[in-house]
This record gives sequence, C-alpha cells and structure tokens, in this order.
Amino acid sequence: MTTPKETVKELDYYTRALKAPRIRQAATQLAEQARAEGWTHEDYLAAVLAREVAAREASGASIRTRAAGFPARKTLTDFNFDHQPAADRGQIHRLGAGAYLAEAGNIVLLGPPGTGKTHLATALGITAAEHGTRVLFDTATGWVTRLSAAHALGKLPAELRRLRRYGLLVIDEVGYLPFEAEAANLFFQLVASRYEHASIILTSNLPFSRWGEVFGDQAVAAAMIDRIVHHAEVITLKGTSYRLRHTEIDTLPSAAAENQAH
Repeated sequence: MTTPKETVKELDYYTRALKAPRIRQAATQLAEQARAEGWTHEDYLAAVLAREVAAREASGASIRTRAAGFPARKTLTDFNFDHQPAADRGQIHRLGAGAYLAEAGNIVLLGPPGTGKTHLATALGITAAEHGTRVLFDTATGWVTRLSAAHALGKLPAELRRLRRYGLLVIDEVGYLPFEAEAANLFFQLVASRYEHASIILTSNLPFSRWGEVFGDQAVAAAMIDRIVHHAEVITLKGTSYRLRHTEIDTLPSAAAENQAH
C-alpha cells in the first residue's frame, strides 16, 4: 500500500503527463471533503473531472473570444434596450442561444450610426464563442483587405475554405465606404462561400435598397442580399445615436433620412 506522500507524487506525475495540473489541485481540494462526507470513489472522481472540464471550457471560451478580434468586450446584459425599443429583447436573447448557428443562418442588423448594431453584433459573437463556436470579427473593409491580400498571392480559394471552418463571421459597417468593382466581387465571393454552410452576422447603416450604391452594381447587390437574407433574421434599429444621449445634438446628419428609408 502506498503512503499518502507517495500518492501525491504519483498524482503529480500523472497530471504532468496528462498536461492537466488543475486535476491535482482539484483532487487535493476535494479529498478532505470527500472523506468528511463519505463520498463514493465514483462521486469523488466525477467531482474532480467536472472541475477540470469546467476549467477547460472556460479557458477555451477565453481563447476563442480573444482570437476572434472583437474591438471591445460587449455583452447582451450591457445593451440598453430602453434606448433602443426597436430591438426585441426576447428575440435578441433567443438569438444568443445560438440555434441559428446549427442551421447556418445569418443575422442582419440595419440602422443609423449609434443605434447599437456593433454592440449587438459583438455581444452575439462573444456569446457564440463562449458556447464553443469559432468566430472572427472585422469591418467590411477589413474583410476585403484580407481577401485582396489572399487574391494577390493566388490563395483566395484556400482562404475562403479556411474561413468556412469558422462557424461565425461578424462583418461590421457595410455601407460606410463604397467598394470598387474588384472589392465588391471579393465580398460577394465571401458571402457566397458561406451560403448554407456557415453563419454571418452583418451590420449596415443602409437599407438594402441602397446597397447598389455601396457595391457599384445593382445585380451584384441583389445577388448578395438574396444569399444573406434567405436564412436570416433581419433586425432594423431606429432612433438617435446612443453616443449623443448626453449632448445637445438631436441626431446625426443622415439619421433622419435613414430612419425614413428603413
């Protein structure tokens, strides 16, 4: 029979071999409780492994969130639904549960600047990462820059295949800058490559009727919109900019026209 000291040495060796040092810590912390409460061996083992699994899941969520490239950490809890009544609280939290990801569905957030589009897109993306989905975040121009670099190296097909391994791409700020023809084509290929394969969360300050202005071609814009909205929930946000709530500015120059267009 091994002594307690020998057992500790064995635990140290096994946990190092498994690259799971937290198991030793959990085993030590729970051992006294297990003896005091008369746990079975199975109960004790399950409790130790449960702590390790929880720690790994938390660590994995943190890694996925950092790797996604979010501009800031935003949560659904932080979102001011009172300022944005056009956002249905129940719908947003249902989307946060992530069923759309299993169905390769999309989420589209439309509305004037400052109405919470990026906050919701980021919060839903972070929630997806915490639940185990690989996520990448960038602006529309950032995605085009990434794809242009791959295209210049003759690696665009490989890059699109690589991106399809991510369950969710967040595309922010479609419409803030117009695209040249080549950029519009690259963006269309990104959207088309994910159609019915993986999800997109997309934000835009423009209604769909004005996307032809962004992409310089009504046919390309129509084909893109068709693929995006086929399996999508479209949420239109309205009102004044949340960032201006403590200023004397009532609205941004384009907000009134955009609210009417939506």
